[in-house]
Amino acid sequence: MSKVLLIGDSCTDIYHYGTIDRISPEAPIPVLLTKNLLTCPGMAANVNNNLKAFNIDTDFITNEEPITKTRFLDIKTGQHLLRVDKEKTLKEINELPKLDKYTAIVISDYNKGFLSYNYIEQIINTSKVPVFIDTKKRDLKRFKNAIVKINEREFKNRTSDCDNIIVTLGSNGVLYKDNIIPAPKVEVFDVCGAGDTFLSALVCKYINSKDMIASINFANKAAAITVQHSGVYSLTKKDLINIS
Repeated sequence: MSKVLLIGDSCTDIYHYGTIDRISPEAPIPVLLTKNLLTCPGMAANVNNNLKAFNIDTDFITNEEPITKTRFLDIKTGQHLLRVDKEKTLKEINELPKLDKYTAIVISDYNKGFLSYNYIEQIINTSKVPVFIDTKKRDLKRFKNAIVKINEREFKNRTSDCDNIIVTLGSNGVLYKDNIIPAPKVEVFDVCGAGDTFLSALVCKYINSKDMIASINFANKAAAITVQHSGVYSLTKKDLINIS
């Protein structure tokens, strides 16, 4: 079994599902009658769950301070009506872990203050195994020698480039080394957590194959399953059979 070190900022995702049958008399907004409540790990914690779904043994280092993302959704349509975030300033991590027992290092950086540029650079420079980074930071040249996975918005907002960038483009596929790798055509229900699933699948396939194109194709298939479900979704054993 591969062993992976995951470092990143995590949160708790809370979903209030309900029905809407009237408009509020106090303001032109819908009234949601809540029916179901779902709570699950989010951000880097969702990456951790997905890595475990791929039968990868993980060590997970994350923030102690709580972050919550509370969403209110219409059951009938799946439409997100409101998201309420509650977070504190995170304590920055400084202590470097020993890296010699891992097959790969994964950085899931939501840029909440837990991970600094300098810390990530130290991980890259110290590691002797592949380092995968999913980040909302913009100065990507500082992540030289790592495999950087970002989405289309993050790509447009970047201030610099590094050599090995993978850009997820949603239904338009993935941009890698000036080539577009197409994504499966599926009905998209909810994109929450799709990036986490893509990252986890990419890592899983790459550490076993060392083939980046095959890894991106595998990750595309995994993310295509996630977007067909409501809320942050972690892959199941049945899902893994369908994409193997």
